[in-house]
Amino acid sequence: MATDDQLLQRCFHEWMAIQEQELKDLTQALDQNQTDGSLTENACAQLTHKSVNSFQEYIDKRAGLARQDISGLFSPSWNTALENSMLWIAGCRPSIYIRLTYALCGSQVDFQLGEIIQGLARGSLSQISATQLRMVNDLHMKTIKEEEKLSSQFASLQENIADQPIAMVAKRLSHVGEPSGEVDRALDEHEVSMSNILQEADKLRLSTLKELLGILTPLQGVDFLVASKKLHLCMHEWGKTRDTRHGRR
Repeated sequence: MATDDQLLQRCFHEWMAIQEQELKDLTQALDQNQTDGSLTENACAQLTHKSVNSFQEYIDKRAGLARQDISGLFSPSWNTALENSMLWIAGCRPSIYIRLTYALCGSQVDFQLGEIIQGLARGSLSQISATQLRMVNDLHMKTIKEEEKLSSQFASLQENIADQPIAMVAKRLSHVGEPSGEVDRALDEHEVSMSNILQEADKLRLSTLKELLGILTPLQGVDFLVASKKLHLCMHEWGKTRDTRHGRR
């Protein structure tokens, strides 16, 4: 029978495999569109909807597994050290979606300047409108406020370790780390709180992604998702390379 850690690890690897397949599908669609402009808004919408649904399924699945081993999600053994160093409540900061959008808008304007002047660029993030940018900025400000709220809750949860009853029981123990029913109950409550914060953070990650894709045109949404998934997968591979270099794998 698989251990809790193995189940969480399997969940992660299945998710990464889905990311790779979706990246392949999205990239093929964009490449085809570059060739003949045949990618319709409806086809783009279907691709982005599929990506959002798979993300929802992933966070639902890991929410169930989190009830068995929440600590494993906050310092996952299946991640590289590089990835773990960048975690925010067991995942990425939702505001990184907006920062990536800003970066893509600027880089694509530079890269496609000739096509833009000639009117040949087709619906990429280089053509984002002023109205869209204002909406993205509003979403950015709202997301940062929600992140700060959750970060504050998580900080308070971490500080609770120094409060009763955990710290006082530790002080009374004759031997370091000896079993204590009182501590077990307190740590169980602590893990329930961690699980609740994780679910709120995942909810924010999903809602931010949905709102961002709602602001972008369907084709811009596909463009964003390609860059987002590439970044996610690249960070994992780069992290493995660095772990090997430092003798961690």
